[in-house]
This record gives sequence, C-alpha cells and structure tokens, in this order.
Amino acid sequence: MKSFIETIRSIEVETPVDKIIGQLKQLITSGQLKPGDRLPAERILAEKFGVGRSYVREAILKLEFYGLLRTNPQSGTYVAGMSIKVIDNLITDIIRFNKNDFNSLLEARYYLELDAVKLAAERRTPEDIQAMKDALTEYDHKIDNGEDAIEEDMIFHINIARATKNPFIESMILILIPDLIKNIGENKLCGENRGIQSKPEHHKILQAIIDQDIDAAENALAEHLNDMYQISKAGYTAQKIIQKQ
Repeated sequence: MKSFIETIRSIEVETPVDKIIGQLKQLITSGQLKPGDRLPAERILAEKFGVGRSYVREAILKLEFYGLLRTNPQSGTYVAGMSIKVIDNLITDIIRFNKNDFNSLLEARYYLELDAVKLAAERRTPEDIQAMKDALTEYDHKIDNGEDAIEEDMIFHINIARATKNPFIESMILILIPDLIKNIGENKLCGENRGIQSKPEHHKILQAIIDQDIDAAENALAEHLNDMYQISKAGYTAQKIIQKQ
C-alpha cells in the first residue's frame, strides 16, 4: 500500500503560452470562435492577453502544427474546421506536451536536428548562410564579453531549420528549441563553460553547411549536441531503474 507521500504530485505552473492556448480553447469550445473565423492580429492579441508578441506567436505556431489553426500569409490566421471534441482533446495534449518528460524532448531535438542539418547543408542559400553568420557573430561577441547568448544560440539553430526549406521541420524545431535551450542554459545542464565550448562547434557546423558536406554537417552537429544526448540517455536509464524497483 502506498504511503500518502507517494501520492503527492508536483504542482504544474502554467506558462503564458499555456494560458493563451487555454483561452483560445475556451473561445473555440464556447462557440465564440467558429471554424473559419479569423483571429485578430498578433499585436492585438498580445495587448489583450497582456503578454509579449513572442508568447502569442509561440502559441499560434503550436496550434498551427497540430492543425487547429491555419495561416494564410495574405489574409491572416483562421480556426480550422475540426469538431469541438477533437479540438478539446488536442489542446489538452498540446499543453501537456510542454510539461512531459524532459528527456524525451532532448532526444527528439537531437534526432530532429540531425535530419535538419543534413537538409540545410543540401539546400542552403546565400541568404541562409548570411543569417547563420550574423547569428554567430552576435553569439561570439556576447560570449567573449561574458554575456548570456541564449537568444543568439536559438537563432542560429532556428536558421539551420529554416535552411531545410521544409516548413514541417522548421515548425517542429521552433516548438522544441526555445524552451530546451533556455532550460539547458539557465540550469547549466552542460556545465559552466558550455557557451565557450560551443563557439568552435557552431563554426564547424556552419562551415560544413557552407561546403554542402552533408556527412560533415551531421557529424559536427552530433558532436555539438552530444552532451545533451547523454543527459537524455542517463534520464531514460534512471527511469528504467525506478520502474524496476
């Protein structure tokens, strides 16, 4: 018989993105937003929700990925034509996705980025290369000055995803990368000097992409993300030990 302490569950704190998704869900399930209705502009939504536009954009990206919203570059973002029951279940899953097994997210990012960098090496354009160079220039500058470069790290990896020319891969990485990089950086999961160590690794990845050397790009990225991959493996091993007890 379990003691009461074993039944206590950790308190889950909602993020601004979760709350935006939850409110949009309420508007849809209550019928105030119907299939085919257009959402207000991101700026207006951000003002109404009282948050930055980046939170609104992330919520919309996640809802688009799951097919609950669809965006037309010319006319805006619309509610997809799904039943209330399907929408209700999917939105619950999207919110849980943010809080589920951190090790699973690390592993997903590792394998997804390996595929992304190979496509980026094959399909990159001069504009993609310049965007990556700009991100690394800013990253290196901040690291050299002892500053936090989490945002520039994100931008570099997102630019790799953009260079794949595959919107599905780009959307997946946009969902996975921000929270993971922020969590890894703020909690120093890969050590105190990870930012300094990442400098030559980033440039090695970029050079392979410039050279359109697919194998070298994959190997460079695997080396760059190895610490993170080992953390995910250790997490799975620990879970198995706990399950056997």
